[in-house]
Amino acid sequence: MYHNPQCSKSRQLLTLLQENGVNVSIVEYLKAPLTVEELETMAQKLNLEPRQFMRQGESEYENFVAENLTRQELFEAIVKYPRLLERPIAVTETKAVIGRPPENVLALL
Repeated sequence: MYHNPQCSKSRQLLTLLQENGVNVSIVEYLKAPLTVEELETMAQKLNLEPRQFMRQGESEYENFVAENLTRQELFEAIVKYPRLLERPIAVTETKAVIGRPPENVLALL
């Protein structure tokens, strides 16, 4: 689970998974940003393009993410500004789901 402990939805998802007996590995992506390769894998598992799992309301998005950026450049923006990554995201070996609302992740169980 890609987690930001300051995010209420992220905390709600963690609680939901624990209540369902799911053993969760937590990645605090703000402390350990993902690589471009990890983001590419996540995009495949989410079946989304990078802009679709970026937090577009963040100041970093408004200030540094232009409309004409390539897919690679969008991944690089998330690496440079990890707050841009939507949260929380639950990932299995083959799939991933954005936990907004947290109950979306139950589809992975």
